[in-house]
Amino acid sequence: MRKLILVMSLFVLMGTSACGSAGKDQSSEKTTPQKKKTAKTKPETTDAGNTAGNAKEKPKQETKPTPKPVTPAPAPKLETPSNQVAVRLISVTDGDTIKVNQNGKIVTVRYLLFDSSEEHKPNTCVELFSREAAQRNEALLRSGMITLEFEEKNKVDKYGRELAYVFVNGQSVEGTLLKEGYGRVAYIYYPPYKYLSSFQADEAVAKSQKLRIWSVPGFVTSNGFNTRMCVNKSASSTTPSTSKPATPPPPTTSTRSGATEYFANCTELRKKYPNGVPKGHPAYQAKMDRDKDGYACEK
Repeated sequence: MRKLILVMSLFVLMGTSACGSAGKDQSSEKTTPQKKKTAKTKPETTDAGNTAGNAKEKPKQETKPTPKPVTPAPAPKLETPSNQVAVRLISVTDGDTIKVNQNGKIVTVRYLLFDSSEEHKPNTCVELFSREAAQRNEALLRSGMITLEFEEKNKVDKYGRELAYVFVNGQSVEGTLLKEGYGRVAYIYYPPYKYLSSFQADEAVAKSQKLRIWSVPGFVTSNGFNTRMCVNKSASSTTPSTSKPATPPPPTTSTRSGATEYFANCTELRKKYPNGVPKGHPAYQAKMDRDKDGYACEK
């Protein structure tokens, strides 16, 4: 009997042990997949905070840099030719005379080989085209850098004015004025001259086209401009005065002794004495010496 009870107790104990082991195994099997599932559902992120699985990201818009303003290159500086002197314009006297600042000194400059009609000549009327010549001369001079060039034999006239070729940005002012009919080639005292042939060619252009001073027959003479062909000061200088023409001057005469010569005006005197006459000369008259320098009818 005791043996039977012991055998039964042993079976009971073995059954209890088997049930406990089975419970533990089932509990382990249930917890393992939960850990794996939790690992799969946890999102992975990139540095930018986006989900790693999001393959289609919107492209970022690139910002173009603002271009820097381009500074224009400075204009090339004009250099003064070695045979010329740079000056600064002070004033324009007329079509062929100016005042300039030359190395800090105010100098009057008379254009070489060039002559324009007169507006401010003492005891004379306003000559044709004189105002236009002065205006055109000033316009040219104010358009750029002015330089002067000299002749070795002809640097100063008897009035102390410098005699020079005048250039603006390398272009001859005399040449332009001649080509446009504002003046004539004149005062060829000491040839050869550097630009004489060039000036004569420029003058020929205006003469052939009858520009300005060449448009009025008889205004330009071999001795200069006809001073009797004037304009009213209130009118345009291109229109001759309508006043009664002056009586033609008497012919050149001399006294019986031959000590004096008489000329009605400088135009007539210059026909015989192109450069005028000094005081004491038989043809000298005080009324023809307008500037009272002891020299009558000089140019």
